[in-house]
Amino acid sequence: MPRDLPLPDGLELRPDLRLIADMVAPATRVLDVGCGDGALLSHLWREKRVDARGIEISPAGVSVALSRGLSVIQGDADTDLADYPDVAFDYVVLSQTLQAMKDPKATLGHLVRIGRRALVSFPNFGYWRVRFALLHGGRMPVTKGLPDQWWETPNIHHCTIADFVALCDAMGIRIERAMVVHRSGKAVPMAPGDWANWIGETGVFLLQRA
Repeated sequence: MPRDLPLPDGLELRPDLRLIADMVAPATRVLDVGCGDGALLSHLWREKRVDARGIEISPAGVSVALSRGLSVIQGDADTDLADYPDVAFDYVVLSQTLQAMKDPKATLGHLVRIGRRALVSFPNFGYWRVRFALLHGGRMPVTKGLPDQWWETPNIHHCTIADFVALCDAMGIRIERAMVVHRSGKAVPMAPGDWANWIGETGVFLLQRA
């Protein structure tokens, strides 16, 4: 359990993490997969008194998270999620990481198995600026949501919001809530058949195994 200390660096949560935090109920058990420096977990513990746990592959990220008093272990989500028991947490979070997994489908299956609900965010490769960059320049796009050049990006499975919705449908995963984040940081609900796949730079989903 984290110590009741203020966040030392005063970092503000990314827009997708703010959405995720809003969807988490107070006093629940939360596992953040690929938790980085623990900013989301620290916020959730301080604001909602959740039982906050994390797994992170980067030693530097683990070190910062531990310095915040968080319960974070070093591990590889591609292999370690299989070791977690069913329904061990109320929420399992995977933010901006699904596209970097070796097997996104297997990872998604583990998320909804381990948690009663899963919260997933990812950059939308169907965003209009991405499409325009490919159409106009003929090169892999570099945007705010996809900031790395193709040869250095950690993303190995780019997907669109439409791709993700189709995968959830194929796996029998219920989408309880869906939001898209615009380039400005503004978030709006996503409705079936709308323009979310064009205008959303980031997708944020609350999921549950059907």
